Amino acid sequence: MAVQEARQGAGAHGGGCACGDCPHGAREGHRRALAAFRQGRDEFAAGRGLPPAVAHSASASRQWISAELAQRAEAVAERGRAEGDAWLAGLWTRTAFLAWGAVVILLLAQALTAIGAGWSSARTAGLLAAVAVAGALTLAGFFHRARGGALAPMIGEDNRMSTSRTVAACWVLFVAYAVLLLAGRLAAASDPAERDSLLAGLDLARGAGVVTVLAVVCGIAVLVRRVVGLRVLGQRLQKVPAHRPRAADLLTDDAGRGAFADIQYVVISAVALVFAAVRLGRRPDQLPDLPWGLAVLVLISAATYLAGKYAEGGRPVVLSVVRAREPGDLDGPIRTGDDIEIRGTGFVPPGAQGADRLARMVVRIGAVDVHVPLIPVPGGFRNPTDSVLTVPVPVEVEPGAVEVQVVTAAGLATNRYSIEVTD
Repeated sequence: MAVQEARQGAGAHGGGCACGDCPHGAREGHRRALAAFRQGRDEFAAGRGLPPAVAHSASASRQWISAELAQRAEAVAERGRAEGDAWLAGLWTRTAFLAWGAVVILLLAQALTAIGAGWSSARTAGLLAAVAVAGALTLAGFFHRARGGALAPMIGEDNRMSTSRTVAACWVLFVAYAVLLLAGRLAAASDPAERDSLLAGLDLARGAGVVTVLAVVCGIAVLVRRVVGLRVLGQRLQKVPAHRPRAADLLTDDAGRGAFADIQYVVISAVALVFAAVRLGRRPDQLPDLPWGLAVLVLISAATYLAGKYAEGGRPVVLSVVRAREPGDLDGPIRTGDDIEIRGTGFVPPGAQGADRLARMVVRIGAVDVHVPLIPVPGGFRNPTDSVLTVPVPVEVEPGAVEVQVVTAAGLATNRYSIEVTD
């Protein structure tokens, strides 16, 4: 069993360590627990591994399998959370190395392009500006080392990388670097005409495009957070926290599927940022004059992204409830002990496909809360699904008209659907 194997592996501080106390232990422990869970799930799906005491009864075996899988899934989820915490704690050093690696790459590029042209004050100012930005990122990452280092501001409340915050952070860093570059050149300038030229390079007329884009992307980051928060509080959007942030979150939805709104926002913003960086390299005496055509393109992309955030999600809805009938069974009314099939939409929120999240789903039949049983099939689960749930009607349900309501893993409750239970 996954839980027993994980406990037996505790204390073995080797390559297969599962205790999480030594380097890479949390990650290896999560992988081993996940592999054991999948193997056990497939064995149950094939009808193997059942104790003789419940093998004779279909309902008893289903209940035992569901409870066993739920327990194992929670153990795997704990391993996943431990891995996520360890990954975040070690991320700040990688972000620091990445920042200083960018400084080294800039130094090499300046040294190569200076051959023949000679070293200039603009190259010195650019290098010092890069060092200042890298130092600020390293210091900020140290103070937030438990939450991902310099990436901490870009991690959302659902423990995923936020697309809007990441795009805004990239533009903020770029504009900060450009201003520091101009400040360094201004500090080193001795000619009054050169100082006047550098000050004129900060005029809004020259940097209106990049300033407008910066204002819009920062506003989008704040507005999206507000929109998502209000939609969650208003029960119009289901949010399930992730075990740890991933780079793929920038291009996908919570379920890991590619999201068009996110992809186009990242791609167009990256293209505009590269163009602005090239303009800054060619004209280091002023803010990059981003053409209005490209700036408007970024604004349209940001509006599309915001509209996508408004359109995503929705409340879970129960459309109908019928008596589940096995092949060969007679038709009849719903009685206590029968299985009912609840049909609707939105029962499994994006990001809640894991067994630990599926095991938290509850169907409220009258005053009785029934946990949705996990029915395994090779590679996944047949129950529950996003549109169909199957649960038994417990004997505690009184005959008569009762209401059925589904509570998802995100905590949202569906509408109430009335059914008639007979003796």
